Amino acid sequence: MCVESDGCEIEGCSSSDEVRTLSGSMSPGLKPSQDLHPCKPGHKLSAALLRCRSPAAAAGILTFGNVLNYMDRYTVVGKRRFSCLSVVVYGVFCVGCGVFICSFMVAAPIFGYLGDRFNRKVILSCGIFFWSIVTLSSSFISREYYWLFVLSRGLVGIGESSYSSISPTIIGDLFTNNSRTMMLSVFYLAIPLGSGLGYILGSSAKVAAGDWHWALRVSPVLGLTAGSLILLFVPEPKRGSADQMGGRIKTRTSWFCDMKALAKNRSYMFSSLASAAVSFATGAFGIWIPSYLTRAQEVQKIEVCPKSEICSSTDSLIFGAITCVTGLLGVLIGAATTRLCRQKTKRADPLVCAVSMLGSAIFICLIFVVAKKSIIGAYVCIFIGETLLFLNWAITADILMFVVIPTRRATAVAFQSFTSHLLGDAGSPYLIGLISDGLQQSYATSTLWKFLSLGYALMLCPFIIVLGGMFFLATALFFLDDREKAEKHGPFSHTCGIMSKKMFIQFVLNSFTLFFYFINLSRK
Repeated sequence: MCVESDGCEIEGCSSSDEVRTLSGSMSPGLKPSQDLHPCKPGHKLSAALLRCRSPAAAAGILTFGNVLNYMDRYTVVGKRRFSCLSVVVYGVFCVGCGVFICSFMVAAPIFGYLGDRFNRKVILSCGIFFWSIVTLSSSFISREYYWLFVLSRGLVGIGESSYSSISPTIIGDLFTNNSRTMMLSVFYLAIPLGSGLGYILGSSAKVAAGDWHWALRVSPVLGLTAGSLILLFVPEPKRGSADQMGGRIKTRTSWFCDMKALAKNRSYMFSSLASAAVSFATGAFGIWIPSYLTRAQEVQKIEVCPKSEICSSTDSLIFGAITCVTGLLGVLIGAATTRLCRQKTKRADPLVCAVSMLGSAIFICLIFVVAKKSIIGAYVCIFIGETLLFLNWAITADILMFVVIPTRRATAVAFQSFTSHLLGDAGSPYLIGLISDGLQQSYATSTLWKFLSLGYALMLCPFIIVLGGMFFLATALFFLDDREKAEKHGPFSHTCGIMSKKMFIQFVLNSFTLFFYFINLSRK
């Protein structure tokens, strides 16, 4: 018979049965004990709750939280307007004056450090409670206090950073091999689904409720629910349990030693740079593609949008729907393709990512060729290009799980996120707007040139995507060696311990200094 943690018998489970652990492995059934006793009513409820804390349920709850994470992030972007502002100013506005991204970046390494050393589900719950309350509060800020709204977006970035940095590592410790690939795929389905829902919610809230602030009151309520579910039903697995490394990891290295090891991990570094290329393209597209398609319709005389009026939100809604569908297809196709290719080669993960990115660059280039003549043709190219681009989301996370030891994964995820935002979507919308403004100055009143100048600026994205594909090919060269090193991991030394604490404290202080610098800059 099987026994719950409180010593109660569970009916229908004999002593010869095997018990499935969180990692999916099987262990011999427990032998009957004289201390066993029938479950009392309260104990039965407790046992039922424990059975609900299965790995699959935990992955589902974490995925639900990730959907809300991205839905809240893109709700403000979905509330798009055209005005007489230059495209540079418009681009800066759409990324929340950079405060959200900057706060997200500087907080990610801090939460990565905490996630490798403390209870992860408590940190997750506190983070999701924090950003939910801040987002709900920000929905009541009036236009006169815009600087306070900018500050609130910075605080939301801190809360969301805790979730993005830590939640994948829990899934990595609950599953392994193809099961982990599938569950990470489900988890990263939240990126396109949440982003698309954020676009749709942000662009339609004013029409439905008469006030765009209502868009910021939906995700917080669901966020509080997700935080409660994480506390109740998500387990805290032992680091490395799914990889059968829990018994070998007896010591924990300092933050400085972790960073030094990650810097020497070539597969991790190249895949992080490739991830930054994806982030660059998706950040620029999310801000500028709806604007580009609206200008294309103006050139084709399909739709005219005077500066003094709010442009139609149709393009944002369509782009949001395409992002949802292509993201879902891309992640699922990527997971299935990787599982199939693993039967042929052990380098399947980075090779699938490389091929998909190189293919995506071709169709994204075609967007700017056909948009002048056919909006439908442009949407078809966007659909195919984004599907191929989104293939690598879950696979990139799985590569990290393979080549980084369990006690460094939260730090690795955090710094990969930091790199992706720093080199990617933190600056790409502004850079595209800057290039477009520079090209547009010669013919400022020409509708055709406004369309072409933005298209020429966006042509930078396919080249960045090709560069990302090259980084994935470089990852494939070192993938097997780095994976073998991670699997043969043994006890660590503490030669770097004393200096690392000082460096980490200094890094935290510098991070908060940088955060408040951007807050003061936005107020000016």
